[in-house]
Amino acid sequence: MIDGIHPVSNHRRLVTAHLELFVAEESDIVLAIAAAGEHVRHDEELLSSVDGFPINATLHGHLCFLENVPPGLLLVDYRATVLDDAPPVAATVHDRFQYIRPSRYCESDRLGPLARAEFGGLTGADLLAGVSSWVGLNIAYVAGSSRPIDGAVATLLGREGVCRDFAHLTAALLRANNVAARVVSVYAPGLMPMDFHVVTEACLDGHWYVVDPTRLAPRGSMVRIATGLDASDIAFLTTLRGVVELNFMSVSATTDADLPTDDLRQLARLR
Repeated sequence: MIDGIHPVSNHRRLVTAHLELFVAEESDIVLAIAAAGEHVRHDEELLSSVDGFPINATLHGHLCFLENVPPGLLLVDYRATVLDDAPPVAATVHDRFQYIRPSRYCESDRLGPLARAEFGGLTGADLLAGVSSWVGLNIAYVAGSSRPIDGAVATLLGREGVCRDFAHLTAALLRANNVAARVVSVYAPGLMPMDFHVVTEACLDGHWYVVDPTRLAPRGSMVRIATGLDASDIAFLTTLRGVVELNFMSVSATTDADLPTDDLRQLARLR
């Protein structure tokens, strides 16, 4: 049984992202790289240029829009200092309905028999702990092991994946046991190697709690970026028009205090 609620960090966290992309022809691009609108953000900055010439980029919440980007080397730099001083937002009835259904990468309908056989006797926090432990024990974290088109079923069959695969399988198993679950991209202080990270959120008693079978970073210090049904909703790079190739990316997330101890017996929330 998980006891209590893990406190959310109120320390300042500095998050940055640097992307280098080759634009082969005029393109429209959307980047999900900014801290979510629920966060209190200070000194937020977004810079973009093509071949050294500044271009216009607009931020709307966590999304960065770049339109009519000319061909050349596109550089995008984002940074913000994040400090939370408000309680997490509770789940709505619409949220619970939306995130309990199967989706492209979380095929909960296909995993129903397995989910019920493995976790049918568990409810509430025990179910979250049981699914997280099962995924962590049965799936190996192997960098570069999965394809962008792989979903929860492919991860289960292959028995390996990266953070998005762990999150998809976790969400699918929870949904198959009638628990609304969604995936979230985050900045994660303490993550090694540093990158964008993906976790699952599960709804219990009207609140969202983080489930992360990878155990690669403390949940209490994470900074939300994008939230959705699966990776199709939270991709950090989407090309709406044109041809774009990612050449290089670096991500950083640090906190001005010691990283919190992530007690897996406790529930934890994101903003």
